[in-house]
Amino acid sequence: MSWTLSQRAQKLTSSAIREILKVTERPEVISFAGGLPSPDTFPVERLRAKANEVLTNDPSPALQYGPTEGYVKLREWIATRYSTGATRIDPQNVLVTTGSQQALDLLGKTLIDSGSRVLVETPTYLGALQAFSLFEPNFVSVASDEQGLQPSALTPKLLEGARFLYVLPNFQNPTGRRMPLERRQELAKIAKQAGLLVLEDDPYAALSYSGDALPTLLSMLPDQVVHMGSFSKVLAPGLRVGYLIAPPEVHRKLVQAKQAADLHTPSFTQRIVYEAVKDGFLDTHIPTIRALYGERCKVMLEAMKEQFPQGVTWNEPQGGMFIWVQLPPGVDSFKLLDQAIAQNVAFVPGGPFFANEPQLNTLRLSFVTVPPEKIRRGVAILGKLLRESIATARVA
Repeated sequence: MSWTLSQRAQKLTSSAIREILKVTERPEVISFAGGLPSPDTFPVERLRAKANEVLTNDPSPALQYGPTEGYVKLREWIATRYSTGATRIDPQNVLVTTGSQQALDLLGKTLIDSGSRVLVETPTYLGALQAFSLFEPNFVSVASDEQGLQPSALTPKLLEGARFLYVLPNFQNPTGRRMPLERRQELAKIAKQAGLLVLEDDPYAALSYSGDALPTLLSMLPDQVVHMGSFSKVLAPGLRVGYLIAPPEVHRKLVQAKQAADLHTPSFTQRIVYEAVKDGFLDTHIPTIRALYGERCKVMLEAMKEQFPQGVTWNEPQGGMFIWVQLPPGVDSFKLLDQAIAQNVAFVPGGPFFANEPQLNTLRLSFVTVPPEKIRRGVAILGKLLRESIATARVA
Protein backbone atom coordinates (compact mmCIF):
# COMPACT_ATOMS: atom_id res chain seq x y z
CA MET A 1 0.00 0.00 0.00
CA SER A 2 1.03 3.60 -0.53
CA TRP A 3 0.86 5.84 2.53
CA THR A 4 0.83 9.61 2.34
CA LEU A 5 3.38 11.13 4.68
CA SER A 6 3.34 14.75 5.79
CA GLN A 7 5.65 17.15 4.00
CA ARG A 8 7.50 17.53 7.31
CA ALA A 9 8.07 13.79 7.55
CA GLN A 10 9.26 13.60 3.96
CA LYS A 11 11.96 16.15 4.76
CA LEU A 12 13.28 14.22 7.76
CA THR A 13 16.83 12.89 7.48
CA SER A 14 18.81 10.52 9.66
CA SER A 15 21.54 11.78 11.95
CA ALA A 16 24.94 11.24 10.35
CA ILE A 17 26.33 10.31 13.75
CA ARG A 18 23.60 7.78 14.49
CA GLU A 19 24.17 6.09 11.13
CA ILE A 20 27.90 5.84 11.81
CA LEU A 21 27.25 4.40 15.26
CA LYS A 22 25.58 1.40 13.65
CA VAL A 23 28.97 0.51 12.18
CA THR A 24 30.77 1.03 15.47
CA GLU A 25 28.73 -1.70 17.15
CA ARG A 26 31.19 -4.16 15.63
CA PRO A 27 33.70 -4.99 18.40
CA GLU A 28 36.71 -4.74 16.09
CA VAL A 29 36.01 -1.10 15.23
CA ILE A 30 38.00 1.62 17.02
CA SER A 31 35.39 4.35 17.28
CA PHE A 32 36.26 8.02 17.62
CA ALA A 33 32.75 8.77 16.33
CA GLY A 34 30.11 8.88 19.04
CA GLY A 35 29.84 11.72 21.50
CA LEU A 36 29.19 9.14 24.17
CA PRO A 37 30.38 9.44 27.77
CA SER A 38 32.69 6.66 28.87
CA PRO A 39 30.91 3.77 30.62
CA ASP A 40 33.94 3.72 32.93
CA THR A 41 32.48 6.85 34.55
CA PHE A 42 28.99 5.49 35.25
CA PRO A 43 28.40 5.28 39.04
CA VAL A 44 26.66 1.93 38.72
CA GLU A 45 26.68 0.92 42.38
CA ARG A 46 25.38 4.27 43.58
CA LEU A 47 22.59 4.32 41.00
CA ARG A 48 21.64 0.75 41.87
CA ALA A 49 21.47 1.64 45.56
CA LYS A 50 19.44 4.78 44.92
CA ALA A 51 17.01 2.92 42.66
CA ASN A 52 16.48 0.41 45.45
CA GLU A 53 15.96 3.23 47.96
CA VAL A 54 13.37 4.91 45.74
CA LEU A 55 11.45 1.66 45.24
CA THR A 56 11.67 0.82 48.95
CA ASN A 57 10.90 4.18 50.52
CA ASP A 58 8.57 5.88 48.03
CA PRO A 59 7.48 3.41 45.34
CA SER A 60 4.03 4.70 44.43
CA PRO A 61 4.99 8.28 43.40
CA ALA A 62 8.06 6.96 41.61
CA LEU A 63 5.94 4.68 39.45
CA GLN A 64 3.01 7.05 38.99
CA TYR A 65 2.37 9.92 36.59
CA GLY A 66 3.98 13.15 37.74
CA PRO A 67 3.86 16.90 37.06
CA THR A 68 4.94 18.04 33.61
CA GLU A 69 7.39 20.54 35.11
CA GLY A 70 9.31 17.74 36.83
CA TYR A 71 9.96 16.37 40.31
CA VAL A 72 9.90 19.40 42.59
CA LYS A 73 12.91 18.41 44.72
CA LEU A 74 15.04 17.92 41.62
CA ARG A 75 13.92 21.27 40.23
CA GLU A 76 14.83 22.94 43.53
CA TRP A 77 18.27 21.28 43.47
CA ILE A 78 18.89 22.52 39.91
CA ALA A 79 17.76 26.04 40.80
CA THR A 80 20.07 26.16 43.81
CA ARG A 81 23.02 24.88 41.79
CA TYR A 82 22.62 27.64 39.19
CA SER A 83 21.88 30.46 41.61
CA THR A 84 24.68 32.95 42.26
CA GLY A 85 25.15 35.85 44.63
CA ALA A 86 23.79 38.19 41.96
CA THR A 87 21.22 35.91 40.33
CA ARG A 88 18.72 33.68 42.12
CA ILE A 89 17.09 31.01 39.98
CA ASP A 90 13.46 30.29 40.81
CA PRO A 91 12.55 26.55 40.70
CA GLN A 92 9.37 27.65 38.92
CA ASN A 93 11.56 28.50 35.91
CA VAL A 94 13.05 24.99 35.74
CA LEU A 95 11.61 22.33 33.44
CA VAL A 96 12.91 18.74 33.60
CA THR A 97 13.14 17.21 30.12
CA THR A 98 13.67 13.75 28.71
CA GLY A 99 17.29 14.45 27.87
CA SER A 100 18.49 17.81 26.62
CA GLN A 101 17.59 16.73 23.09
CA GLN A 102 13.93 17.04 24.06
CA ALA A 103 14.66 20.56 25.26
CA LEU A 104 15.86 21.41 21.74
CA ASP A 105 12.73 19.91 20.22
CA LEU A 106 10.44 21.80 22.59
CA LEU A 107 12.26 25.06 21.92
CA GLY A 108 11.93 24.51 18.18
CA LYS A 109 8.17 23.93 18.53
CA THR A 110 7.77 26.96 20.74
CA LEU A 111 9.97 29.51 18.99
CA ILE A 112 10.24 28.65 15.29
CA ASP A 113 7.80 29.29 12.44
CA SER A 114 8.55 28.37 8.85
CA GLY A 115 11.13 30.86 7.61
CA SER A 116 12.05 32.14 11.09
CA ARG A 117 15.54 33.58 11.31
CA VAL A 118 17.67 31.44 13.65
CA LEU A 119 21.30 32.31 14.45
CA VAL A 120 23.83 29.52 15.00
CA GLU A 121 27.58 29.15 15.44
CA THR A 122 29.85 27.93 12.65
CA PRO A 123 29.94 24.93 13.02
CA THR A 124 27.35 23.91 15.60
CA TYR A 125 25.78 20.87 17.25
CA LEU A 126 24.28 18.54 14.67
CA GLY A 127 21.48 17.43 17.02
CA ALA A 128 20.27 21.02 17.34
CA LEU A 129 20.26 21.52 13.58
CA GLN A 130 18.28 18.31 13.22
CA ALA A 131 15.76 19.28 15.93
CA PHE A 132 15.27 22.83 14.63
CA SER A 133 15.16 21.86 10.93
CA LEU A 134 11.86 20.08 11.44
CA PHE A 135 10.23 23.51 11.86
CA GLU A 136 11.79 24.94 8.66
CA PRO A 137 13.83 27.88 9.98
CA ASN A 138 16.14 30.08 7.98
CA PHE A 139 19.50 29.28 9.57
CA VAL A 140 21.99 32.15 9.66
CA SER A 141 25.59 31.14 10.38
CA VAL A 142 27.46 33.50 12.70
CA ALA A 143 31.21 33.83 12.19
CA SER A 144 33.22 31.83 14.73
CA ASP A 145 36.87 31.06 15.37
CA GLU A 146 39.01 28.99 17.74
CA GLN A 147 37.50 30.88 20.71
CA GLY A 148 33.93 30.30 19.60
CA LEU A 149 31.30 32.67 18.31
CA GLN A 150 32.53 36.17 17.45
CA PRO A 151 30.18 38.68 19.12
CA SER A 152 31.38 41.38 16.71
CA ALA A 153 29.68 39.43 13.91
CA LEU A 154 26.28 40.10 15.54
CA THR A 155 25.61 43.26 13.57
CA PRO A 156 22.20 44.99 13.61
CA LYS A 157 21.57 43.64 10.12
CA LEU A 158 22.35 40.07 11.21
CA LEU A 159 20.19 40.39 14.33
CA GLU A 160 17.20 41.87 12.54
CA GLY A 161 14.19 39.59 12.94
CA ALA A 162 16.15 36.80 14.65
CA ARG A 163 14.04 34.55 16.88
CA PHE A 164 17.07 33.47 18.90
CA LEU A 165 20.76 32.72 18.96
CA TYR A 166 21.79 29.14 19.72
CA VAL A 167 25.22 28.80 21.31
CA LEU A 168 27.35 26.22 23.17
CA PRO A 169 29.88 28.25 25.18
CA ASN A 170 31.68 25.39 26.95
CA PHE A 171 33.77 22.76 25.13
CA GLN A 172 31.44 22.90 22.19
CA ASN A 173 30.23 19.92 20.22
CA PRO A 174 31.83 19.48 17.67
CA THR A 175 34.88 21.73 18.09
CA GLY A 176 35.75 21.42 21.79
CA ARG A 177 36.29 25.18 22.00
CA ARG A 178 35.33 27.32 25.00
CA MET A 179 34.18 30.93 24.78
CA PRO A 180 36.36 33.19 26.95
CA LEU A 181 34.91 35.46 29.61
CA GLU A 182 35.35 38.65 27.58
CA ARG A 183 33.30 37.26 24.70
CA ARG A 184 30.57 36.07 27.05
CA GLN A 185 30.32 39.55 28.51
CA GLU A 186 30.27 41.16 25.05
CA LEU A 187 27.65 38.69 23.82
CA ALA A 188 25.43 39.36 26.84
CA LYS A 189 25.74 43.11 26.29
CA ILE A 190 24.79 42.85 22.61
CA ALA A 191 21.89 40.51 23.33
CA LYS A 192 20.53 42.82 26.02
CA GLN A 193 20.70 45.85 23.75
CA ALA A 194 19.02 43.97 20.89
CA GLY A 195 16.43 42.18 23.02
CA LEU A 196 17.74 38.89 21.61
CA LEU A 197 16.78 35.57 23.18
CA VAL A 198 19.84 33.34 23.69
CA LEU A 199 19.65 29.54 23.94
CA GLU A 200 22.64 28.43 26.00
CA ASP A 201 23.26 24.68 25.51
CA ASP A 202 25.68 23.65 28.24
CA PRO A 203 26.11 19.88 28.81
CA TYR A 204 29.92 19.97 29.01
CA ALA A 205 30.68 22.81 31.44
CA ALA A 206 31.64 20.49 34.30
CA LEU A 207 34.20 18.66 32.15
CA SER A 208 37.00 21.21 32.42
CA TYR A 209 40.17 19.16 32.91
CA SER A 210 41.56 21.72 35.35
CA GLY A 211 38.26 22.13 37.17
CA ASP A 212 38.01 25.86 36.43
CA ALA A 213 34.66 27.37 35.50
CA LEU A 214 33.43 30.46 33.66
CA PRO A 215 30.16 32.28 34.37
CA THR A 216 27.13 31.11 32.45
CA LEU A 217 25.33 33.40 30.05
CA LEU A 218 22.30 32.70 32.25
CA SER A 219 24.02 34.41 35.19
CA MET A 220 24.74 37.45 33.03
CA LEU A 221 21.36 37.78 31.35
CA PRO A 222 18.74 35.71 33.22
CA ASP A 223 15.73 37.40 31.63
CA GLN A 224 16.87 36.62 28.07
CA VAL A 225 18.60 33.24 28.31
CA VAL A 226 17.20 29.73 28.10
CA HIS A 227 19.84 27.53 29.70
CA MET A 228 19.94 23.81 28.90
CA GLY A 229 21.77 21.18 30.93
CA SER A 230 21.87 17.44 31.36
CA PHE A 231 22.81 14.64 33.73
CA SER A 232 23.90 12.51 30.76
CA LYS A 233 27.56 13.57 30.86
CA VAL A 234 27.98 13.51 34.65
CA LEU A 235 25.84 10.50 35.66
CA ALA A 236 24.57 8.34 32.79
CA PRO A 237 22.81 9.12 29.50
CA GLY A 238 20.47 6.12 29.77
CA LEU A 239 18.60 7.89 32.56
CA ARG A 240 17.45 10.46 29.97
CA VAL A 241 17.16 13.32 32.43
CA GLY A 242 17.92 16.82 31.21
CA TYR A 243 16.57 20.24 32.12
CA LEU A 244 16.18 23.81 31.04
CA ILE A 245 15.84 27.12 32.85
CA ALA A 246 13.75 29.69 31.01
CA PRO A 247 12.13 33.09 31.52
CA PRO A 248 8.54 32.66 32.81
CA GLU A 249 6.73 33.54 29.58
CA VAL A 250 8.85 31.05 27.58
CA HIS A 251 8.70 28.43 30.34
CA ARG A 252 4.89 28.39 30.29
CA LYS A 253 4.77 27.58 26.58
CA LEU A 254 7.50 24.94 26.89
CA VAL A 255 5.47 23.21 29.62
CA GLN A 256 2.43 23.17 27.34
CA ALA A 257 4.52 21.77 24.48
CA LYS A 258 5.89 19.05 26.75
CA GLN A 259 2.40 18.12 27.93
CA ALA A 260 1.56 17.34 24.31
CA ALA A 261 4.81 15.45 23.77
CA ASP A 262 5.17 13.02 26.69
CA LEU A 263 3.21 14.40 29.69
CA HIS A 264 6.37 14.31 31.84
CA THR A 265 9.86 12.85 32.10
CA PRO A 266 9.79 9.47 33.92
CA SER A 267 9.16 9.93 37.64
CA PHE A 268 11.38 6.97 38.51
CA THR A 269 14.55 8.22 36.83
CA GLN A 270 14.03 11.78 38.08
CA ARG A 271 13.92 10.52 41.66
CA ILE A 272 16.96 8.30 41.16
CA VAL A 273 18.89 11.30 39.86
CA TYR A 274 17.81 13.48 42.77
CA GLU A 275 18.71 10.88 45.37
CA ALA A 276 22.08 10.37 43.68
CA VAL A 277 23.07 14.05 43.58
CA LYS A 278 21.31 15.67 46.54
CA ASP A 279 24.15 15.24 49.06
CA GLY A 280 27.05 16.59 46.98
CA PHE A 281 28.01 13.40 45.15
CA LEU A 282 28.79 15.22 41.89
CA ASP A 283 31.45 17.31 43.62
CA THR A 284 33.49 14.16 44.21
CA HIS A 285 32.40 12.19 41.14
CA ILE A 286 33.02 14.78 38.41
CA PRO A 287 36.77 15.12 39.18
CA THR A 288 37.19 11.42 38.34
CA ILE A 289 35.55 12.02 34.96
CA ARG A 290 37.79 15.03 34.31
CA ALA A 291 40.89 13.02 35.14
CA LEU A 292 39.97 10.16 32.80
CA TYR A 293 38.98 12.42 29.90
CA GLY A 294 41.98 14.68 30.36
CA GLU A 295 44.37 11.73 30.21
CA ARG A 296 42.75 10.25 27.10
CA CYS A 297 42.74 13.65 25.41
CA LYS A 298 46.46 13.97 26.14
CA VAL A 299 47.13 10.53 24.64
CA MET A 300 45.23 11.38 21.47
CA LEU A 301 46.94 14.76 21.04
CA GLU A 302 50.36 13.14 21.44
CA ALA A 303 49.48 10.42 18.94
CA MET A 304 48.19 12.99 16.43
CA LYS A 305 51.42 14.98 16.69
CA GLU A 306 53.38 11.81 15.93
CA GLN A 307 51.16 10.36 13.19
CA PHE A 308 49.29 13.12 11.34
CA PRO A 309 51.00 14.63 8.29
CA GLN A 310 51.89 18.26 7.71
CA GLY A 311 48.95 20.35 6.59
CA VAL A 312 46.51 18.78 9.06
CA THR A 313 45.66 21.04 12.01
CA TRP A 314 43.58 20.64 15.16
CA ASN A 315 42.65 22.32 18.43
CA GLU A 316 43.90 21.30 21.87
CA PRO A 317 40.78 21.32 24.07
CA GLN A 318 40.99 22.10 27.78
CA GLY A 319 37.85 20.13 28.54
CA GLY A 320 34.98 18.19 27.07
CA MET A 321 35.03 15.23 24.72
CA PHE A 322 36.07 16.40 21.25
CA ILE A 323 38.98 17.37 19.01
CA TRP A 324 38.21 19.25 15.79
CA VAL A 325 40.45 18.52 12.82
CA GLN A 326 41.00 20.67 9.73
CA LEU A 327 42.29 18.87 6.64
CA PRO A 328 44.03 20.44 3.63
CA PRO A 329 41.77 21.73 0.83
CA GLY A 330 40.58 18.97 -1.49
CA VAL A 331 40.53 16.23 1.16
CA ASP A 332 36.95 15.03 1.67
CA SER A 333 36.36 13.61 5.15
CA PHE A 334 33.38 11.54 3.91
CA LYS A 335 35.65 9.68 1.50
CA LEU A 336 38.24 9.37 4.25
CA LEU A 337 35.60 7.84 6.51
CA ASP A 338 34.82 5.09 3.99
CA GLN A 339 38.53 4.24 3.85
CA ALA A 340 38.84 4.33 7.63
CA ILE A 341 35.83 2.08 8.24
CA ALA A 342 37.35 -0.45 5.84
CA GLN A 343 40.27 -0.55 8.30
CA ASN A 344 37.99 -0.63 11.36
CA VAL A 345 38.36 2.99 12.47
CA ALA A 346 35.45 5.46 12.66
CA PHE A 347 35.04 9.21 13.15
CA VAL A 348 32.44 11.83 12.25
CA PRO A 349 32.89 13.97 9.12
CA GLY A 350 32.56 17.66 9.85
CA GLY A 351 30.21 18.67 7.05
CA PRO A 352 26.89 17.91 8.81
CA PHE A 353 27.77 20.30 11.67
CA PHE A 354 27.46 23.33 9.36
CA ALA A 355 24.05 24.94 8.91
CA ASN A 356 25.22 26.51 5.65
CA GLU A 357 28.18 25.94 3.32
CA PRO A 358 29.57 22.73 4.86
CA GLN A 359 33.32 22.43 5.10
CA LEU A 360 34.00 18.90 3.87
CA ASN A 361 37.67 19.00 4.85
CA THR A 362 36.88 18.83 8.58
CA LEU A 363 36.18 16.01 11.03
CA ARG A 364 35.42 15.40 14.70
CA LEU A 365 37.28 12.95 16.92
CA SER A 366 35.92 11.80 20.28
CA PHE A 367 38.42 10.11 22.57
CA VAL A 368 36.65 9.48 25.87
CA THR A 369 35.39 5.92 25.29
CA VAL A 370 38.63 4.57 23.81
CA PRO A 371 41.50 3.13 25.91
CA PRO A 372 44.97 4.64 25.30
CA GLU A 373 46.41 1.70 23.36
CA LYS A 374 43.45 1.74 20.96
CA ILE A 375 43.69 5.53 20.61
CA ARG A 376 47.30 5.18 19.46
CA ARG A 377 46.46 2.35 17.05
CA GLY A 378 43.44 4.16 15.57
CA VAL A 379 45.30 7.45 15.14
CA ALA A 380 48.18 5.63 13.40
CA ILE A 381 45.70 4.18 10.89
CA LEU A 382 44.13 7.60 10.33
CA GLY A 383 47.58 9.15 9.88
CA LYS A 384 48.44 6.68 7.12
CA LEU A 385 45.13 7.25 5.36
CA LEU A 386 45.56 11.03 5.63
CA ARG A 387 48.97 10.91 4.02
CA GLU A 388 47.54 8.90 1.15
CA SER A 389 44.51 11.21 0.78
CA ILE A 390 46.62 14.35 0.79
CA ALA A 391 48.94 12.90 -1.85
CA THR A 392 45.94 11.99 -4.02
CA ALA A 393 44.41 15.47 -3.62
CA ARG A 394 47.68 17.10 -4.70
CA VAL A 395 47.89 14.96 -7.84
CA ALA A 396 44.27 15.76 -8.71
